[in-house]
Amino acid sequence: MPQSVLITGGAGFIGSRLAQRFARAGHRVTVLDSLSPQVHGDDPANTSPLLASVLPVASVIQGSVTDIDALAAALDGHEIVIHLAAETGTGQSMYEIDRYVDVNVGGTAKLLDIITNRSTSVRRLVVASSRSIYGEGEYRDDDGATLYPAQRSDVHLAAGNFDVLDPATGEPLIMVPTRETARLHPSSVYGITKQMQESLVMTVGAAIGLESVALRYQNVYGPGQSLSNPYTGILSIFSSLIAQDKEINIFEDGLESRDFVYIDDVVDATYLAATRSEAIGQVFNVGSGVATTVEQVVEALFAAYGRHVPTRVSGNYRLGDIRHNVADTSLIHDLLGFTPSISFEDGVKRFADWVATQPIAESGYERSLTEMSERKLLK
Repeated sequence: MPQSVLITGGAGFIGSRLAQRFARAGHRVTVLDSLSPQVHGDDPANTSPLLASVLPVASVIQGSVTDIDALAAALDGHEIVIHLAAETGTGQSMYEIDRYVDVNVGGTAKLLDIITNRSTSVRRLVVASSRSIYGEGEYRDDDGATLYPAQRSDVHLAAGNFDVLDPATGEPLIMVPTRETARLHPSSVYGITKQMQESLVMTVGAAIGLESVALRYQNVYGPGQSLSNPYTGILSIFSSLIAQDKEINIFEDGLESRDFVYIDDVVDATYLAATRSEAIGQVFNVGSGVATTVEQVVEALFAAYGRHVPTRVSGNYRLGDIRHNVADTSLIHDLLGFTPSISFEDGVKRFADWVATQPIAESGYERSLTEMSERKLLK
């Protein structure tokens, strides 16, 4: 049955694709988005392709989730809310603390306050959580015991020891796919705010009878991802550097890994979470279930673009960064039938083909590194 759907942050990378998906299925879609210059540039109406892609399929309201009046007006008449609006960027969150907490936590609190205390038609709320809430995630020691290690120490990182170590033996631990039942201990302000978003939604939702779902997204990438925002992920950052024939500085030893999941797969998983009854009350990992190292990312991009630029494995590191993370995706497969369909190799090729059609723009990446260095967060 067609329904009315509000997507906060719906003009962003994930939200714009999701709006199109709901519209194709016959739903009425409204987007609430602040149209942040960091994502959309200084003149979104004329320069943001993400906004342009949403306008034909959704009613667009420019406004922030921190504005309770704008949020209440946007909620009116909608049955499903997909809450994507958030400030994103692990590194930036460590020095723009107030803004991240205000938008991510405060905006979510305002959303729930309206649903709880006013008459609305909202029956389901899906919140975009993050793999960052796991911190270092799930590991095993040599005896097979499960461990959830603390944040890596500055002392070990400065000495070039980047592995996650067993606190008892000092030996490297074995990374395993992280399950939804894993201990939550984020190592960045961004991760803390995403944990609070998820906890607020799932706790309040259960109390008031709201159909709540949380999706712990892994590293999402694909066409449409901002090439000018230095906080959107290494595929965009490295692609911009390759396009400008600039050197790629590979942090740590290049063997740190992430779970990269293609945008279309993320949209599919989110659509299922918003429309399937089996999703109600659940928390799901959304990822590929495959760990890919930074070195492998660089090689895949070089192959996709058919060109190389100089690389330097520098040993630089950012405080708050994790070493590894890969999702256990068995729960979302078992309950919703979701299986990622796009391999990393195929996804990178699709991403590179799209990047080749885009104008080359400065990403602000060097500026972001300077900002972190000045605050002693990049070493």
